[in-house]
Amino acid sequence: MMKSSTETRIPLSGNIQAAWQDVDSSFERFCLTTGLGAIEQMLGDDARQLTGAPYGRGENRVGYRWGTTKGKIGFHGGKVAVHRPRVRSYDGREVELPTWTAAQTEDWLGRWAMNLMLINVSTRKLRRAVRLPDGDLPAVAGDGTSKSAASRRFVVLSAQRLAEWMASDLAKLDLLVIQIDGLHIGNDLVLVAALGIDAEGHKHPLALVEGATENAAVVQALIDNLIARGLDPKVCRLFIVDGAKALSKVIRRTFGTHTPIQRCQIHKARNVTERLPKALHASVRRALRQAWELDDADKAERLLRNLARRLDHEAPGVAASILEGLDEILTVARLALPTPLRRSLACTNAIENMLGTVRRVSRNVKRWRNAAMALRWTAAGMMEAMKGFRRLKAYRQLPILKAALVAYANKNGTAKELELKVEAA
Repeated sequence: MMKSSTETRIPLSGNIQAAWQDVDSSFERFCLTTGLGAIEQMLGDDARQLTGAPYGRGENRVGYRWGTTKGKIGFHGGKVAVHRPRVRSYDGREVELPTWTAAQTEDWLGRWAMNLMLINVSTRKLRRAVRLPDGDLPAVAGDGTSKSAASRRFVVLSAQRLAEWMASDLAKLDLLVIQIDGLHIGNDLVLVAALGIDAEGHKHPLALVEGATENAAVVQALIDNLIARGLDPKVCRLFIVDGAKALSKVIRRTFGTHTPIQRCQIHKARNVTERLPKALHASVRRALRQAWELDDADKAERLLRNLARRLDHEAPGVAASILEGLDEILTVARLALPTPLRRSLACTNAIENMLGTVRRVSRNVKRWRNAAMALRWTAAGMMEAMKGFRRLKAYRQLPILKAALVAYANKNGTAKELELKVEAA
């Protein structure tokens, strides 16, 4: 029987062999030493392919060796030094080594810094988060774990992701629902965000714009961005807003006067009860809940008008608030949607939860320098919230919504109106 002469064990170099002897007490150090040894060996192979064997001659040489130098690559949230050979071409220019170029392209440090900051690790504590004070790889000056280095990496990566997200194509998304809400940053900055729900119940952060207040100009800029990126204005969709008049005004001006808009019933109930004496809170909430649960929109409207009439003597301002925007409060009922789907689409909970994640992510920010900083942090928070998105609870009933929107557009002439708007534009 013939015995194979092929050696199956990979021979270890000197420094790797020394690390292997201490593997029981320092496996992380062994992995680092082995990895550095492998990279240095690959860099040496690159240099041999470009220059040939040392002191050799050949026609395929593109340059000659120019000593060695130290470079740094990302490792464990910081940087580690690597010895790499240098190669010069015959005209005196530096020749890049493919392995070194690939190692520099991988922005592990930026992703480390961004991930830690999104889970509320401050830049001052990032060094302790990635390097143990008494560990095998202690933090040293120039290893890329300082608060300034982490902040710079976060700024670059978050700005890059914001630009890519705001330029992404929306034409492929079959959006049925769009929710729009504002987020106040400081005292004089408001960000308006949009969240979409497609026909399968998946949620998608769509866009983000900044402004001084939540006015019509800011909302128009948001919608213009959506349309420019592929959102078809001729398709009838359900818009869900928190009750700001500027939102409804711009939506109807852009998508047609009969566009279905649902105002958040939770915001409405909260605004009504907060202006009433505590003795009336329970009865008013019960009446509002009864109106929200009715399948018949006309009966629900009569119930709300009766409630406003009953409160007219005790709180006339509250009675007027109940009647204000009454046509938009019962939109999901007028579309004849099933009760589970109405409950999911009668409020802005989805976008409120997303903005809640933004507030959690940015709670370590002590001073907002400018709008660009607010946009970067908010977009990063929205992307972080997207990781935990779940499908709409009543997603199996979304085909009913799609059919209802088509019927609504045909009945109210919304499709024809939108076509005329697009032609005029």
